Amino acid sequence: MKPLPASTQGVLFDLDGTLLDSAPDLHAALAVYCNEVGASVPSYAAVRTVVSRGSRAILRCAFDESDDALLERMPRYLELYHSMMSRHTRPFEGVDALLDTLQAHGIAWGIVTNKPGYLTDDLVKQIGWGEHVCAVISGDTLPVRKPDPAPVLLACERAALEPAHCLFVGDDRRDVQAGHAAGLYTVAVQWGYLDGGDPHTWGADSVVEHPRDLTELLKLKVPA
Repeated sequence: MKPLPASTQGVLFDLDGTLLDSAPDLHAALAVYCNEVGASVPSYAAVRTVVSRGSRAILRCAFDESDDALLERMPRYLELYHSMMSRHTRPFEGVDALLDTLQAHGIAWGIVTNKPGYLTDDLVKQIGWGEHVCAVISGDTLPVRKPDPAPVLLACERAALEPAHCLFVGDDRRDVQAGHAAGLYTVAVQWGYLDGGDPHTWGADSVVEHPRDLTELLKLKVPA
């Protein structure tokens, strides 16, 4: 485990399952799609667990098919999701306060997600974060995605941040792997989707239970 940076310039976050609870809308879109094609709708719990793995894993909750068959279903599913993706999606409890605290202390915050760019950009705008986020790197910004470190390093570059003075925060093992490889201090969160795993086993430098714990980790005073 590495020590916290002596001074923190920025904090980069995964999006789904870390900043936003997007599973309700991802499940709702799947339910609409299943009804369109006459398939049984899987449980919310089954979908929530696999959200971090992306749309193919979500579709597999309803359709036991090959990857090619799932890829054929994906455009319509994503079209439905795009039309409703901010109906029930909200920041997890404590996330807004965390982001406000970072900004009050002059610490930049950004997003590195494997979600497609057109969905990421619209969702960030609809949530109201567009004017505050220092960098947004999506799953199709580069030819590679997390756990490759390149998206994390690109976010640092675009925000003029030094990786050694930044944190990467996520709810999936791939977030920890990408952050480590990019030279950032890594934080795994326990409130996310976790892909059925235990964040204590991912090798993160810290594990936190609630967004306020990250504020405490950084020894930041919450603004009045």
